[in-house]
Amino acid sequence: MDLVSQANNPSYENHLIPNIATSPTTPTTPTTPSTATSSSPSSTSSTTPSRYENQKRRDWNTFCQYLRNHRPPLSLPMCSGAHVLEFLRYLDQFGKTKVHNQTCPFFGLPNPPAPCPCPLRQAWGSLDALIGRLRAAYEEHGGRPEANPFGARAVRLYLREVRDFQAKARGVSYEKKRKRPKPKMNTSNTPPPVPPNASS
Repeated sequence: MDLVSQANNPSYENHLIPNIATSPTTPTTPTTPSTATSSSPSSTSSTTPSRYENQKRRDWNTFCQYLRNHRPPLSLPMCSGAHVLEFLRYLDQFGKTKVHNQTCPFFGLPNPPAPCPCPLRQAWGSLDALIGRLRAAYEEHGGRPEANPFGARAVRLYLREVRDFQAKARGVSYEKKRKRPKPKMNTSNTPPPVPPNASS
């Protein structure tokens, strides 16, 4: 594990650099059918964790390390939604997504024509996926669902605010496109039946 000292943040020491899947350039080694079938019989008896499970384990270890490095140190039962928000803001320093300030001339442009001094942040999609994994990991490690700090209302509101601001700042839409049902049209050429009273 790589540890880095944060000189500009005296409240933390020796932070673990988070290994969060935020960039498509991160090298991955997906398992292919050929590699799965060529394994020895002894290795096929033990199932290999999925990419999701591996990432969830790394995220959980990162969060637990963060709690240990917290000043004062925090135990998991003491962790609240406020600590989760603190953790998410801490992760921004490792972000790779350019989020324009409102005073930036490129605010709202999806493809800015030139570089700007706006900060790099964690992308909303990465934070949303991270919270989903940590929420599941918390309960897998014995946490009660009703006390899950990753499902706190403050965390949900924060993620919504990040999504809305990044959508405006980057000029992208995070809204899911819902398919509307097509209106039923009368495709037959026969005219509608005439009511009996109309013929008289």
